[in-house]
Amino acid sequence: MPSLGGTPRPRAMVSDTELLQHFPQFESALSHTLDRRRVLKLLGLALASGGVASCDPGTPDRGFVSAVRAAQGVVPGLPNMYATAHVRDGYAEGIVVTHQMGRPIKVEGNPDHPGSLGATDVMAQALIYDFYDPDRATGPLHKGMPTSWPDLAAAMQKMRATAMAPRPDGAHAGEGLRILTGTVTSPTLGRAIEQVLAAFPGAAWHGWDAIGRENVTRGLGLAYGAPTAVVADLGRADVLLALDSDLLDSAPGHLNHARAFAARRNPVNGPMNRLYAVEPTPSLTGVAADHRFIATPGMMDEVIGRLSAHILRGEAPSGGPDWLGPVADDLRAHHGRAFVHLGPHYPPEAQAAMLAMNEALGGRGQVFDVVESPLYQSLAPGGTLDALMDDMERGAVQALLILDVNPVHQSPRFAAALKHVPTSIALSDRPHETALAAHWHVPLAHMMEEWGDARGHDGTVALIQPQAMPLYGGMNAVSALHACLGQPLRPAMDMVRATWRTQLPSARDWHDALAAGVIAGTASRRMEAPLRQAAMRVASPAPSQQKPTGPVLLLRPDPYLWDGRGANNPWLQELPRPLSKVVWDNPLLIPPDMAQAMNLRNGDRVSLTRGATRTQLPVWIQPGQAAGCVVGLLGWGRRHAGETGSDVGCDLYPFREAAGPVRIEAAHGGGVPVASTEHHATRVDASPSDVARHGTLAQFHERADFLGNISGMQDTLYRREPDAPVAWGMSIDLNACIGCNACVTACQVENNIPVVGREEVLRQREMHWLRIDRVYEGTQHAPDTFFQPMLCMHCEQAPCETVCPVGATTHDSEGLNVMVYNRCIGTKFCSNNCPYKVRRFNYFAFAEQESRPAISRNPDVSVRARGVMEKCTFCVQRIAQARIVADRDGVGEHVVTACQAACPAQAISFGDINDPAAEVTRRKDSPLTYAALPEQGTHPRVTYEGRILNRNPAIAS
Repeated sequence: MPSLGGTPRPRAMVSDTELLQHFPQFESALSHTLDRRRVLKLLGLALASGGVASCDPGTPDRGFVSAVRAAQGVVPGLPNMYATAHVRDGYAEGIVVTHQMGRPIKVEGNPDHPGSLGATDVMAQALIYDFYDPDRATGPLHKGMPTSWPDLAAAMQKMRATAMAPRPDGAHAGEGLRILTGTVTSPTLGRAIEQVLAAFPGAAWHGWDAIGRENVTRGLGLAYGAPTAVVADLGRADVLLALDSDLLDSAPGHLNHARAFAARRNPVNGPMNRLYAVEPTPSLTGVAADHRFIATPGMMDEVIGRLSAHILRGEAPSGGPDWLGPVADDLRAHHGRAFVHLGPHYPPEAQAAMLAMNEALGGRGQVFDVVESPLYQSLAPGGTLDALMDDMERGAVQALLILDVNPVHQSPRFAAALKHVPTSIALSDRPHETALAAHWHVPLAHMMEEWGDARGHDGTVALIQPQAMPLYGGMNAVSALHACLGQPLRPAMDMVRATWRTQLPSARDWHDALAAGVIAGTASRRMEAPLRQAAMRVASPAPSQQKPTGPVLLLRPDPYLWDGRGANNPWLQELPRPLSKVVWDNPLLIPPDMAQAMNLRNGDRVSLTRGATRTQLPVWIQPGQAAGCVVGLLGWGRRHAGETGSDVGCDLYPFREAAGPVRIEAAHGGGVPVASTEHHATRVDASPSDVARHGTLAQFHERADFLGNISGMQDTLYRREPDAPVAWGMSIDLNACIGCNACVTACQVENNIPVVGREEVLRQREMHWLRIDRVYEGTQHAPDTFFQPMLCMHCEQAPCETVCPVGATTHDSEGLNVMVYNRCIGTKFCSNNCPYKVRRFNYFAFAEQESRPAISRNPDVSVRARGVMEKCTFCVQRIAQARIVADRDGVGEHVVTACQAACPAQAISFGDINDPAAEVTRRKDSPLTYAALPEQGTHPRVTYEGRILNRNPAIAS
């Protein structure tokens, strides 16, 4: 605008910082970099919106109209719950989905399902974000470009006609047709595959698991000569040996195992079990052990060989580690009550060795059963991914149907072999690497949108029922297979009911099964298959005599992104890894001795080379890792995962197929910042008076209350106790906690806690209301590790309340330290005065930057604005709901917090500590009960039970 004198006035340049100071509402727009991908998305959205609006110019208002009559069973403000299942690596874990006005908002465990027993893991909790993910596929693609459903149907018709056409060489129909799936336990999907194979006798089905659990299946075949499975009952085991095991964190049935194992860990409740762990890199199972022994991968082969020789043939384990003899003796001394478990990373021969040892220890029928396999892998013996790639490379595959797996990302060889296939169709929920490399991509409906079934680890069938109408459209795998047969598409529910018509003949039976989430009586039958003599011969794998010339590289799935399927879920990206506490990255985990030898620190970049495969990535020092062993986490470095998960971390899958020695060299250019939620030095303290208190079973027998401090806290000069009829309190059993972080994710989903992103975590601004502290004790080369959940202590003498100038944090009559968000002016005095450091300040409008829709949030919990302090509220919204029910029905207030409900080990107890019959009251009366930082005089309502280790006195510390 010209000035008064007529001379043009230059335009003032305003920085983004100055603009945000005056207009904070512009923060969301300025916080995103408008790269090419985002610009194209916005342009596409604008064009699509304009096209849709121009289709009906006579209708000015295209907004939503509220329902005149609510759906049956839906009451405004009250939740509805429906049973279904979460399928992980083919195995079902029973869940219950909570709805508000027809919208799925929360996942809980199904107590009627033997695979979950009412608990959940991190991936099940994160299902809500996956369901609402805007990056899911919205339509079919042809060579990466949008196409129509009729064009896709025509392509499938052409493929079917080609496969059915008579061959001049007399080959069977469908000779060039291949089907690739992951692990399949679904009876309905298995029937559909059988129908395709029957219609195309020349076709083949290839099953593949990116994690490598086929080693376990083949080991079972070597041991028993039939498709079998082993179902363990850890609650009956007195001694357990975990050999590089995933028994408690990811193995099929791990939620069941964690529950049974934790039930025997507190000496107040009864006799303790004892767990030994032998592993090259720390795991959740290893951290839970009474004795953890560090072994390199080469030593692991030796341990398995010597142990099996000792247990099976009575040979003395001479020449091995000095702890091997006492461990073997302890196992044999508990005949019928001992169990050995081996991780899936070891070959079938080693798996057979483990099974033979369990048979020799007399555990069959006591601590484990051999049952019919819940898998359908026996339909296609030898149908591995390697066999499929061999056929693809020699041109024997004419058409390939890929069902819900991503081999292009996980196998560079497959990506090259796919170019030799004339027709390929991929079904997936999003346009990922395989979907874009295939000729056709078919959107796969989310498991919350379709009917289905799947077996659990013990064979029990769980029914999968849709929780909402499809958000983006899509087809299920069974319908796709029927389309290959040229059959008209049938409702998925009809196909599932047809599978179970015999077991569920009436409508009432079907209704009851849906309500329970499981079909009763479908657990796998016990088998009497004897152990084969061949298993005894392969039971002692010879240790490798060739020493590695360089570091040993172990490639393991990320604990949360898993094989890469969770890459676009920010809840999983920002969840701290249990031991490293790293988020938004997968640095190479190196042992302390290597860091010292190469003068490396956390975040320093190295060049990792194997053969012709090379990459650069930062390192992270992992205490307790075997010398000369480095660990890379898979599932990162996705190229086509979505806006959140693409180009995050480093893709290490190419190293699985590379050959040759591993070389690690320091890279030029310095280090890079690695986001971690741990901002303090490693604690090395041999005193049991530390925050995470612990001791031995011998100390407990000498004096049961040697860890407790509650009695000394009662005698104080000044103390104000809330005097309401209800007094809320929590007790956390450190003997049961396995550090899985399911409680952290459950708290995030329940309380609408936003993610903040990598850059904000680097500024120490993470938002989780609950964290799992990891404490080291001892040396960094072989430390003892302890987990301790840390949340708002709800102190009766809360130091945060006395320093708040506006009374935003205050105490209620039931003992809750509550937050009044509208009062908070952001002084952060309360955080400074909190000795537990459990408060989180909302620096920015993080919730507005999330890509998920607002309808996916919990409507019972307010979404906090920027500039206020947040913390655990003991799920006050659940307390309020329980109070309403109590007033209405005249019953007591029963509340289960989100963290308590998710915990697979039942480490958390919550309730009214004025009720002498409450579980939380009983736990607080334990002689192991103590309060964290008692010298602060805060009198917290959250207390802990100290951890007890059941050491073997025959093994030196």
